[in-house]
Amino acid sequence: MTPTDAFRMRPVPAGRFARARRMGGLATGLAGGVALSGAQALLGGRRPRLQELVLTPGNITRLADRLSEMRGAAMKLGQLLSMEAGDFLSPELEAILARLRASAHVMPPVQLKQVLQDSYGTDFRHLFRSFDTRPLAAASIGQVHRALSPEGQPLAIKLQYPGVRDAIDSDLDNAAALIRWSGLWPRELDLAPLMDEARRQLHEEADYAREGAALARFGGLLAGDGRFVVPALDPLRTRAAALAMGFEPSEPIETLADAAPDLRDGAVHALIELCLRELFEFRLMQTDPNFANYRWRPATGQIVLLDFGATREISKTISDGYLALLRAGLDGDRDAIVSGLERIGFIKPDLSAHHRDSILAMSELGFAVLRGPEPFDFRGNDLADRLRERGLAIGGERELWHLPPPETLFLQRKIGGLYLLATRLGARVDVSALVRRFVDLAVSS
Repeated sequence: MTPTDAFRMRPVPAGRFARARRMGGLATGLAGGVALSGAQALLGGRRPRLQELVLTPGNITRLADRLSEMRGAAMKLGQLLSMEAGDFLSPELEAILARLRASAHVMPPVQLKQVLQDSYGTDFRHLFRSFDTRPLAAASIGQVHRALSPEGQPLAIKLQYPGVRDAIDSDLDNAAALIRWSGLWPRELDLAPLMDEARRQLHEEADYAREGAALARFGGLLAGDGRFVVPALDPLRTRAAALAMGFEPSEPIETLADAAPDLRDGAVHALIELCLRELFEFRLMQTDPNFANYRWRPATGQIVLLDFGATREISKTISDGYLALLRAGLDGDRDAIVSGLERIGFIKPDLSAHHRDSILAMSELGFAVLRGPEPFDFRGNDLADRLRERGLAIGGERELWHLPPPETLFLQRKIGGLYLLATRLGARVDVSALVRRFVDLAVSS
């Protein structure tokens, strides 16, 4: 979700025909720009490559803005490309994805009213004592509004953008065709698995009944943990394209950066422990690490958890695989580390000795944190930079070009997101003790 101060109003194209027309218009505009730039280059005595003509600054801006305007599948595909192929992407595609992550368009009042009528009927006002038309947050699938029930209960209402669900498949096909045609995607990487995953994830996230069930399920799992607050599902006002829940007043999690060290450390400790419980105990994980999905309640010290659209079941195979990998990392067993990485699909089997050593060198950077005798200090730590440097080096070795299975990638996204949040907050956490507790518990059970 994106904060309200970044919002711009723009109608969401509704219906597959309207959305396809927008994408077709974008393709025509890009092609026109290519023809003009190519003619100018030829007049100057140069024979440019197609990719040089497509990836001009103007075309990059045009492509990012149109994908942002479309929301839904186009934006989700951009997020998946960023997550799943990070070190292999061209600077031009990175620039487009950065603009997509920073963009936030919301529905104008006329379209918002129509969405409310479509979900609740023309007499929707009787369901609310008040409804704030200014959204609290906006994302690729929908936007969130604050409301009051007739009894005065504070609510948060998540409304799905019109046409997004019905146009998922056509949107993805059109966006993927543009990405392939423009040369933004490395030919050595198969785009089809990403397309399949984007399609599956979008259909799940557009299913608000599914998200409501996940919200209620997490509420039950964490009911006895006073460190967390999960909004209560409001089934009376929940529909196929409207998800209603209790409104939980809170502050952005980033405000913890200015809090006392023990509060910062405690919050990050709780979130890392929750991630481990999700992986090994619940085998159910909210996989979207967007900072906006975590909120902070200063009065009580509690963390409010939001947005369960990206909740995923974790298979026993992957859960056990990560457990074996962590055990191998704690023990410093290089052969078992490689076996564990293969088991979760993070690397291809039967790598050459040279590439095996490259992977182990990168893995050692992370496992060194788990073997440290002292709490890990996230503030000012350069581990992420060192990992990225290693990743870029590995990205240059085509034998290692490999996209792990989606389940592993979503877990890695969650872990990476928690690391970035801990770094932003400047926390110190005994990560080693936390991980060892779960590994030892599994061994003894």
